[in-house]
Amino acid sequence: MVAIFKTNVKHAAAAMNILSQLAYVYPSFKISLDLEDEDKILRVEGNSFQLEDIIFFLLNDGFICVHLPYDPG
Repeated sequence: MVAIFKTNVKHAAAAMNILSQLAYVYPSFKISLDLEDEDKILRVEGNSFQLEDIIFFLLNDGFICVHLPYDPG
């Protein structure tokens, strides 16, 4: 499962904090946050997770997180 989210994370320190916390919760997932992209894209790839859990996780840290539909093919 791959999910793409638009965020408002702007600073590298905040991004590293988010990535380390998500890696702790989802240790086998591939997770990245592209601060160079205008939409500050968070990409989560893993076996199984709830979109709402990722959104809530960022909202709880004070960030906006909106799921963007992803069609790989």
